[in-house]
Amino acid sequence: MTGSSTQGIKTVLHPVSDLAKAKAVYAALLGMVPQVDTAYYVGFEAEGQHIGLVPGGGPQGMTSPVAYWHVHDIEATLAEVIAAGGTVKEAVNEVGAGRVVATVVDPDGNVLGLLQDR
Repeated sequence: MTGSSTQGIKTVLHPVSDLAKAKAVYAALLGMVPQVDTAYYVGFEAEGQHIGLVPGGGPQGMTSPVAYWHVHDIEATLAEVIAAGGTVKEAVNEVGAGRVVATVVDPDGNVLGLLQDR
């Protein structure tokens, strides 16, 4: 392994049961309106961080927040994490505008997100 394969955690997605109520709370916390505001996703850009609200945990079935590590090469990073003992929860897939994501589970059951903008 040479150098860091990540750019750090820049995205955290939160599953929410009531999007309108959650949006109000996060808008108050962050002191801004969301930059993305749809019925299936609300996103805030705050100080270099992206905070997303996912109604009902979305198609991924999220049950707790997931921090996404931004990486240079998602396939290579995913392979390294699997080789080190992680297991794939959600395979690499495009979520729009050239952005690809995947999730893995560490040996203790924690979900780790990987994200690459192509």
